[in-house]
Amino acid sequence: MMDLANMSPREVRALIRKEEVTWPTSGMCRGHIQANLAIVPKDLAFDFLLFAQRNPKPCPILDVTDVGNPEPKIMAKGADLRSDVPKYRIYKYGELVDEVNNIEKYWRDDLVGFLLGCSFSFESAMLNASIPVRHIEDNHNVPMYITNIDCMPAGKFHGKMVVSMRPIPYRQVPRAVQATSRFPQVHGAPIHIGDPGQIGIKDVNKPDFGDPSNIKDGEVPVFWACGVTPQSIAMTSKPELMITHSPGHMFICDPKDEDLAVL
Repeated sequence: MMDLANMSPREVRALIRKEEVTWPTSGMCRGHIQANLAIVPKDLAFDFLLFAQRNPKPCPILDVTDVGNPEPKIMAKGADLRSDVPKYRIYKYGELVDEVNNIEKYWRDDLVGFLLGCSFSFESAMLNASIPVRHIEDNHNVPMYITNIDCMPAGKFHGKMVVSMRPIPYRQVPRAVQATSRFPQVHGAPIHIGDPGQIGIKDVNKPDFGDPSNIKDGEVPVFWACGVTPQSIAMTSKPELMITHSPGHMFICDPKDEDLAVL
């Protein structure tokens, strides 16, 4: 049994590249930053950069690649965004057309990759504060939902924000807010606490992405902005091409969570 939680990012990325690890990455390389991925053609890259800048809660930028170069030089020197994510999604004109373990056949010389902060990165801080993380406990993907919250549009890109949810014991909600607010580059503090209907979620047991989490008596659903938002944006904006990670299947970076923490 592989101890993925205590392996280095380089070791786990090597396993992912060989397609020996193809499942969600929550809990892997504990203490290291995990990132969402969005790849667009060069002629849409400025619009996407502006979109991310205008929407820093769901799309905090960690790294941007040079045109045609799949290496994220700041977050993981020597890594390859074409193969170092466990599972990718391919969107063409807003339609999900494929889900693959590497994107060699889709890669083009005009593509630009964006790594965006991921809430998996602050889960170590939650665990260190004795706050339960249900999807890690139950070994499933985090639940994610398309909300009724409009992102600020930029150029070609517009649409609704996606959020992730973690059930938190009522008395630990303030502690969860404090623990995660130290990490603004990986979504920071929650954007909503309590009634899912207030942000357009009709049934919290039926997420749009990921798997449902059991909400126990005495727990409150807490929602964080989510880096799956670009996939919602792809569906509404319908760009010629957008390549993303599959929800929950993140790129694991070399720096540690604490490198991004606000002291």
